Amino acid sequence: MSAFRTLDDLPPDQRVLVRLDLNSPVEDGVVRDNRRFSRHAETVAELAEAGHRVALMAHQGRPGRDTFVSLAQHADVLAEHAGVDVDFVADTFGDDALEAVRDLDAGDVLLLENTRMTDDELPEREPEEHAASDFVETLAPEFDAYVNDAYSAAHRKHASLVGFPLRLPSYAGRVMQTEYEANTAIADREFDGNVTMVVGGAKATDVIGVMEALDETVDRFLLGGVAGELFLRAAGYPVGEDVETDLFDDQWDANEETIRAVLEERRDRVLLPSDLAFEGDEGDRAEVAVDDIETKERAFLDIGSDTVADYEPVIRDSEAVFVKGALGVFEDERFSVGTVGVLEAIADTDCFSVVGGGDTSRAITMYGMSEGDFSHVSIAGGAYIRALTGEPLPAVELLVRSAEADSSG
Repeated sequence: MSAFRTLDDLPPDQRVLVRLDLNSPVEDGVVRDNRRFSRHAETVAELAEAGHRVALMAHQGRPGRDTFVSLAQHADVLAEHAGVDVDFVADTFGDDALEAVRDLDAGDVLLLENTRMTDDELPEREPEEHAASDFVETLAPEFDAYVNDAYSAAHRKHASLVGFPLRLPSYAGRVMQTEYEANTAIADREFDGNVTMVVGGAKATDVIGVMEALDETVDRFLLGGVAGELFLRAAGYPVGEDVETDLFDDQWDANEETIRAVLEERRDRVLLPSDLAFEGDEGDRAEVAVDDIETKERAFLDIGSDTVADYEPVIRDSEAVFVKGALGVFEDERFSVGTVGVLEAIADTDCFSVVGGGDTSRAITMYGMSEGDFSHVSIAGGAYIRALTGEPLPAVELLVRSAEADSSG
């Protein structure tokens, strides 16, 4: 049983304020569809079909960036996925927004303007401060309930995430519910067999923290990406340095001591790449064994085929596999071998599996795999890291507080 309430606990005929995370890539002013729309569409459709009057909040980009745009396009994309009309008002909590909210009938869905276009939203403040903001105090009285479905933003202390639960009875949407349950499984569940974590991506600092936090839980770590090279560097190989990139040296300086300590204490549990892939002189994929590398002269863009072959039996022998980050630049088909090979090995097993970390999950659909072959595919980045390391998620804590407050009267 969850520590917070879900849509199963929501009374009928409610005026519901819902927080989603529809933050998306923007190219030439056009908002690109992504998996967040399809996932959140399930919550939106369920609320609309139940006859609630639904107003949605979401953010897009940050002030000063090219991705900081209106949510007008988001309404159309979301409507297509949800199979219901989604109206849009270019206002967050002013007169136009309030009028549109009051005009909602049963089953109507309205998307409010980008929450980050109000000054009250972005400052990282305590929930009580946010609850007293004009944004929250103006909008909250228009609703009977608040639903937070934005698990991927749950690590933020922003007004739309932590202010409203202090003003309204609060519930978790379906994305919040499923993400929380799957991503905390590594800490909350007991597995009889081996637990394996695949560690990759570009942000080595994040995953090194995960490796430390999960020392008692994870039996084996399979490394690739930037973290893989940095650990190879600690093991004495001439890699993990910046050549045509700026990913390695700063992260090495910040984490060298920790990387060396992890490697020394857990060397038998940390599997490092035995070969790496790079772009050959003819523009093709080329591979080299790490033992044969004398100096790093070009960027390595993937783990090699031998490494994939080394990792596959480890995965097949696992009861649970958690993925954090890609093992190579999978967006380029030439360098998708590592990420796809490992994901396919996971999909072929009956293990409990969670795939998360930024864009890694995109590789599943990009290369013809099915999300149904994995226990859970996360759309979260920062919140996924926090869940794995056991750090608190403020927005989740507020949902728990709301449930406890109501149950105690």
